[in-house]
Amino acid sequence: MTTGIGHADQFITEDDIRRTVADGLDEAQLEGKRVLAIIPDSTRTMPMPLMFRLLTDRLMGSAKAIDFLVALGTHPAMSEEALTRLVGRTPDERAGKYADVRVMNHAWDDPDQLEVVARLPAEEIEDISGGLMSEEVPVAINRMVFDYDVLLIVGPVFPHEVVGFSGGNKYLFPGIAGPEIIHFFHWLGAVVTNPLINGTKDTVTRRVVERAAELVGMPTLCLALVTKHAGNHGVFFGPAREAWSAAADIAAQTHVRYVDRSYDRVLGLAPEMYDDIWTAGKVMYKLEPILADGADLIIFAPHIDEVSYTHGKILDRIGYHTRDYFLKQMDKFEGVPRGIMAHSTHVKGIGTYRDGIERPRCNVILATAIPEERCQRINLGYLDPESIDLDEWEGREDEGVLVVPEAGETLYRLADGSVPRVDELA
Repeated sequence: MTTGIGHADQFITEDDIRRTVADGLDEAQLEGKRVLAIIPDSTRTMPMPLMFRLLTDRLMGSAKAIDFLVALGTHPAMSEEALTRLVGRTPDERAGKYADVRVMNHAWDDPDQLEVVARLPAEEIEDISGGLMSEEVPVAINRMVFDYDVLLIVGPVFPHEVVGFSGGNKYLFPGIAGPEIIHFFHWLGAVVTNPLINGTKDTVTRRVVERAAELVGMPTLCLALVTKHAGNHGVFFGPAREAWSAAADIAAQTHVRYVDRSYDRVLGLAPEMYDDIWTAGKVMYKLEPILADGADLIIFAPHIDEVSYTHGKILDRIGYHTRDYFLKQMDKFEGVPRGIMAHSTHVKGIGTYRDGIERPRCNVILATAIPEERCQRINLGYLDPESIDLDEWEGREDEGVLVVPEAGETLYRLADGSVPRVDELA
């Protein structure tokens, strides 16, 4: 049974959150259980300190254990200092009141931390993906989950470029998964393309996530939030799929903005929580549907000086390209993890590759601290961030110019429901 509250047109209160957590924990009956909470890193807007205290203060006295595992996917490991900040405990609390509460990083590339629980057969993958792919996929997850009795996913739900809406069992796959399913999952989403997946609740990739979660065989609960920088629109506690679904229904209203026209120039202001293009690429993912053909999308992030802390060397080598650039010459990229190619295509956007010529639908330009030479090398545009005067950009929507603050979590779509498709490009 799922408990919770959500409003698309107003924020809920902290008391609403406290009540939902208390009611959910009463229903879950976690007394004497070992509980592992699976949480996001700092690249998601989320009242994590509040959730940490609500859960620990209640469960430390009744559960056998309450620990936290950060669902990093392939994001870099967080330092002890960063983990302490993430959950909002002070160093003194870490050594004192919360000394028995562990906050840990997932390590996707450490085989010793992973366990293959099953293998999705090629026939099932073909059925789930509607024939897009047909290959066996190992379902590997962080083995520490089996040291606990209950998994408790705690995280926000937003429109998402690979799975449709983030949250729920996505915190297991790819959040605390092994490399094979991570790369498969992201590439499958890239093949479908961001405009068709982002903000869609039922996707082929979500079906992979839910099927993989079934194979883990662990009791799994979810505390799903719908969060903006200014407040929370919803909180739901219950079985993972049900709580996620309720939150996604609210997020579809609060985190999707419909506009009446497409734009020729869009300036997306990336928030500080994105510290490389691997994460700041979300600016493009959320704005691609409203870009006119040939438009410029500028990712404005003067604080960013790295392409990807984890995968930068590979991206320097392969660059950013459209999906079809990779699909039509996959032999050239043998050995390149497909999850990295997926990120490349998502940032570059949809386009064509015909007769050896790549034609992206739009131009993606970095206004960051990444040097112009490197931008050119990775096949993205460059703009000196110091040349941008925000006052000159504001208030020009009628001219086809749009400024988007805090870009990356709200999806923009055209009001007429149309989305750009590869097969419709000239």
